[in-house]
Amino acid sequence: MAALSHRALRELIEMFGACDEYFTEMISAGALISGGPFEAWYTDPGPCPKRLVYQLVGSDPEHLAAAVSLLDTHECAGIDLNMGCSAPAIMRTGAGVRWMASPDRAGALMKLVRKRTKRRLSVKLRIGMEDDFDYLVAFCKRLESEGVERITLHPRTAREKFKRRPRWEYVGLLRAALHIPVAGNGDIADARELVRRAAQGCDAVMVGRLALRAPWVFAQARHLENPEGEPLPRLPERIDLEAVGLRFLELLARYQPQEFHKSRARRFFSYFCDNFTWASYLKTRLARETELSAMAALLSAYCRDHPEERTRCLSLSPGLS
Repeated sequence: MAALSHRALRELIEMFGACDEYFTEMISAGALISGGPFEAWYTDPGPCPKRLVYQLVGSDPEHLAAAVSLLDTHECAGIDLNMGCSAPAIMRTGAGVRWMASPDRAGALMKLVRKRTKRRLSVKLRIGMEDDFDYLVAFCKRLESEGVERITLHPRTAREKFKRRPRWEYVGLLRAALHIPVAGNGDIADARELVRRAAQGCDAVMVGRLALRAPWVFAQARHLENPEGEPLPRLPERIDLEAVGLRFLELLARYQPQEFHKSRARRFFSYFCDNFTWASYLKTRLARETELSAMAALLSAYCRDHPEERTRCLSLSPGLS
């Protein structure tokens, strides 16, 4: 979720009822310990430090250990090491899913960082370089033996992108093979699927890009899970999409440096615009703009020209999206 899971998005999700935990976008261990100019924004714990997990990425064990020591002083829910990112730029450095090529090296890293923090230590990973479930289990058992307390599995291999169906059955099988909680991640399409996956052999479900398209999805899921239980905040019948988009731009201006405004806004709207009929057209127009004010004006103009698309039904009846 690079350039996506920053404070502005977390604030937007909180408006609708929040989620159990937030993970930061990937924080470079090397940049963090060297005092990079933007690290204060990457490590901003708002709006709820107790429910925030810091996610680190890097290939140097000493850098990662030093970064863990720095983050250990922050109030947070935990620290997560990324061993699942398959972006070529990350893999070329030996970071991300490249860690899964060497269980001994990964185990030694976990032994080192475990000594640097009392926070919950977790790892996000993929199946591995190849589709080998036995290898995945052995790898995770090694991490578990070194003090890792939770695994999040994106059940695709390093070479598989989003066209290949994630092997969700691996999440339950891995959970049965370990003594620590296992969360699943991958292709959650809507609130109903989120609830269904949570009930199918995993301890938690991580939602990624859907949270950009539908930041209200967690509120929907809570109502689906608990229709007659404890009182929940009222879920609105309709969402004003224009208001949500404009609110995101306001939060972006407030909580991110100006150097990040254009890239973060473009990334957000590349998913949020899927709520509209003419999504590709709107994405293209927004991507041409360089100022947040111009993006806001363009979004408002679109909603003015297509008033029937401005709101979206949040009914919990069959067919919920």
